[in-house]
Amino acid sequence: TMAPGVLSIAVSVIIPTYNGASKIERCLTALRGQDFDQSFDVIVVNDGSTDGTSGVLAKYPEVRVITQANAGPAAARNRGVREAVAEIIVFTDDDCEPLPNWLTEMFKPFADPEVVGAKGVYRTRQREIISRFVQADYEDRYRLMARQPTIDFIDTYSAAFRRARFLEMDGYDTSFPVACAEDVELSYRMAGKGWRMLFVPDAIVYHLHPNTFAAYLKKKFKFAFWRVLAVKKNPSKAVNDSHTPPLMKLQLLFCPVMFLAILGDFFHLSATSLTLIVLLGFLLTVLPFSVRVFGKDPVLGTISPLITIARSCAQFLGVFSGVSYSILNSAIAAFQPVPVRKL
Repeated sequence: TMAPGVLSIAVSVIIPTYNGASKIERCLTALRGQDFDQSFDVIVVNDGSTDGTSGVLAKYPEVRVITQANAGPAAARNRGVREAVAEIIVFTDDDCEPLPNWLTEMFKPFADPEVVGAKGVYRTRQREIISRFVQADYEDRYRLMARQPTIDFIDTYSAAFRRARFLEMDGYDTSFPVACAEDVELSYRMAGKGWRMLFVPDAIVYHLHPNTFAAYLKKKFKFAFWRVLAVKKNPSKAVNDSHTPPLMKLQLLFCPVMFLAILGDFFHLSATSLTLIVLLGFLLTVLPFSVRVFGKDPVLGTISPLITIARSCAQFLGVFSGVSYSILNSAIAAFQPVPVRKL
């Protein structure tokens, strides 16, 4: 039961929004329809929206709205947690549509007092090729996570935490200026403490994935760029985490290795085509995923290697740019004059 203003509520659902007028209504309507059998409240942090978001939020008087100057999604989520009163906090995004049992499923893991966090899943109703590929990619990651007794990767679209533990970690790192990798970085820090976090495959939110090739590659570049900062702060996660298939990290090397292979063939450094060897090697890393996808979607399974090649190149460029950006910032900081304290 949604119960605004009741101090004994079990769960606070927190949603940051910036110019979300065109999408947040679907999210809030879905939250009205939750079949959760305990009391909960919904907190929306309006992060400096300049569109009609305030007018849309006014249609939901049961929702607690906190308005602030634009400070970014990490700061907005942290503000929502500070204002919350429930022991368990749950996040979703303003472009998500939770199913009626979502909150019930997100709450279940916390019956175990050792559980600190929980993560749900994405679904989509879209039928575009790229959107279907995005969903298939997520489902392959979920397959990996379902085998883990504890996870280290909780994204904000369907995330839950014990509020006290979240605050103990000082929440999301506000040095991330966009909604990208700040959630991953917090998960890494929590995992570093040895805290238990669970994957909840029945906690489903529907989402609109990128539906064009350009939008998809742009998103993969951005995620790879900011993941560099998350890994820099948690270097042990550079090699392995519970969300990223190991073969995907290997595929990051395709772009530079293919470039070197093409150069090698141009200068006739080998009697055998280096380009062909690299391409065949890459296809071997893609084959397990493509076979799994083909069983559900033959068209998507057939073209998935081509999309994966483009994705790996976008991700490599994102990582390369992120590393360069990090090195440049560190160099600038090293040469900053140290302020002299006056006695």
